[in-house]
Amino acid sequence: MAMHRHDKTTGKSAAATAINRRQATAVLLASAAAPFTVAAQDAAAPASSAASATTTAATTLWPADDWAESTPEAQGMDSAALARLVDFGAAQGMDSLLVTRHGSLVAEAFYAPYREGLKHAVNSTTKGVVATLTGMAIQDGLIASRDAPVLDFFEGRKVANADASKKAMTLGHLLDMTSGLNWIEPLSDAVPETMLQLGRARDWQGFVLDRPMAQAPGAGFNYNSGNTHLLSAIVAQKTGGSTLAYAQKRLFGPLGITDVRWKKDPQGIEVGGWGLYLHPRDMARIGYLYLRRGQWNGRQLLPAAWVEQVFNPVVDMGFGSAAPAFKYANGWWSIPSKRAYFTAGFNRQLIVVLPDLDVVVAVTGRRHYPLPLFIDHITAAVRSREPLPANAAAQDQLAARIRDAGVEKPSATPITTPELAATISRKAWLLERNGMGIQRLLLDLTPANPRYEVTFDSSRPDLPREPVTGPLGLDGKYRTAPQGPNAVIAIKGHWLDAQSFQLISRSVADGEVTVVTLKFEDGGKAVNVGLENNWGFRGQVRGRAAE
Repeated sequence: MAMHRHDKTTGKSAAATAINRRQATAVLLASAAAPFTVAAQDAAAPASSAASATTTAATTLWPADDWAESTPEAQGMDSAALARLVDFGAAQGMDSLLVTRHGSLVAEAFYAPYREGLKHAVNSTTKGVVATLTGMAIQDGLIASRDAPVLDFFEGRKVANADASKKAMTLGHLLDMTSGLNWIEPLSDAVPETMLQLGRARDWQGFVLDRPMAQAPGAGFNYNSGNTHLLSAIVAQKTGGSTLAYAQKRLFGPLGITDVRWKKDPQGIEVGGWGLYLHPRDMARIGYLYLRRGQWNGRQLLPAAWVEQVFNPVVDMGFGSAAPAFKYANGWWSIPSKRAYFTAGFNRQLIVVLPDLDVVVAVTGRRHYPLPLFIDHITAAVRSREPLPANAAAQDQLAARIRDAGVEKPSATPITTPELAATISRKAWLLERNGMGIQRLLLDLTPANPRYEVTFDSSRPDLPREPVTGPLGLDGKYRTAPQGPNAVIAIKGHWLDAQSFQLISRSVADGEVTVVTLKFEDGGKAVNVGLENNWGFRGQVRGRAAE
């Protein structure tokens, strides 16, 4: 029940006249211009920086088919503190949390209804992956260097606004978000106007290349998903035509990552700014590659100097309470004061590397929360470089918290069902034209087998052609149903009062939560539908009962 869809031509809901950044981001995260491409099966005191790099080949663990597992105490971590971290994840809307130390998995939680075995959208963590592939292509001699002029890769194109400043733009500027291109995609709640325009363009590469320059390359940080899309196009061009194929050869394959999904632009290029789906354990593999300075089981897959640029960033991102609180390099964020380095995707899809502590953490989720606070929760669990005494009670506490995270907690449900339930049950509701493209909604509230059915606008290529249907939980718990490869939809509903019924929909692998509130009027002959989700969409639309 893809309740998050927007009108791609306007990005607005039926009743809205303006949108914020979260709403606009939802437009592009929800659907790229072409469908999914499938790969593989599915298409303490802190140590010094130098000390953290001294783990020898003899003692370094390398994930093979899977990660080695360990108790936290055996790796110098406190199980009770990790239990508090799992609780933090539950309170902050995480879908998954994975912690490794010294190459061993010490904690892993999946928050219901998300579950192990599902790839998760990593959103702008995709940028860090594309940047990594760029570094590999430089190492392979396919790209000269970070200093290569961007326009040299597009000599066959007629590029607008190709002044001296644009001609000076290099791959390094794309990697560090300092391209100077005129681009509005702020890391705030303001509308990302240019990102929306990119999503509507027929030629994404041309759209980015044609942007006028707002400042000289290197003059300052300006977040721009177009930068990394150009990088994806360049990687594809220089490696045989497919960013994904190169990733399978040079990154995913060597790291043992076999099951990914990646969206494409209208020309068939993997989206450089978002669109990648990974398993949490595979996210951690990418972090571990950086923790080990680009080395993997005896092979230098990524230049060590590339990783050092990430660990010693110079570009101030221009926000935070203690400037420069955040810095950027090679597609990675950092909090220098905490020696924390991470890829960051919308709604907290994170690969976190703490080199001083020999820790990698992978997170997927559904909402934003303060990153410094999260880092503090991780570091609080690190107590020693050496093993700690076994602590069975604390380990049991951690295991209980992890089990508890995987068990859905039912929401409150009314004691009685209003008489109106029988009137609206099995009745089809025809909705006015709306930004989510929902044309028809049917609820079957029969206690024995409650279900829903949603029909979408058939003229919208980004929406399902066939009605979407599945079970509906009326007992405070979600009911789940597959809606295509790796797509699991979870739905539950309850009465708010005698006239209002609320549906809560989870697109589990996307981290999307949508709330649909139906207020029935005129004895059940009409309905006013309120729509909102955790990607910022808000809207109202009216409907009537089908004859």
